[in-house]
Amino acid sequence: VSMSDVVDRTVRQRPATRMLSRGLVVSTARAHIERDGVDRLSLRGVARELNVTAPALYQYVADKSDLIAGVASEHFEALARRFEAVDEAEPLERIRALARAYVEHARSAPALFPLLFRYPPRPLPDVAAFEPAARAFDIAARATAEAVDIGLLAVTDPHEASTTMWCAVHGVADAIALPGDVPR
Repeated sequence: VSMSDVVDRTVRQRPATRMLSRGLVVSTARAHIERDGVDRLSLRGVARELNVTAPALYQYVADKSDLIAGVASEHFEALARRFEAVDEAEPLERIRALARAYVEHARSAPALFPLLFRYPPRPLPDVAAFEPAARAFDIAARATAEAVDIGLLAVTDPHEASTTMWCAVHGVADAIALPGDVPR
């Protein structure tokens, strides 16, 4: 039996049930994370569910980190859409509504919520900003900057105030909005 016979037989035994794409691979990974948590995600598990071999996924994702970043990117984009839907005109009310939207977002997909703190919205030493996180953060930060500009918040650095509020709301969501049995 030649190697090509083994490969050919393996391919015939594992027919793809649908066309692969990065979107399909990422959405399958998302389902795995929601079911089992990010720590139990594996390329082999995603491939198994897609009825392909793990190496077939490398056409769409570079590695497990890239796959998780793809899931996080979609989750941040969903958060940004929630933020954009907030239509409060007054800056302090908008900040409150954005905080509620963040907690609602955490509650909507509790297993994905930990991804929101895995990727920074601003550069850190030795870590680049994650663009989808930056987009969501910037939407929220505009309300803070506006509140500072018109004297509703007595702070000198709107960015620092935005970061503090982002962290505080994340902590609130983690403490009260998520069930204790969420896989992390």
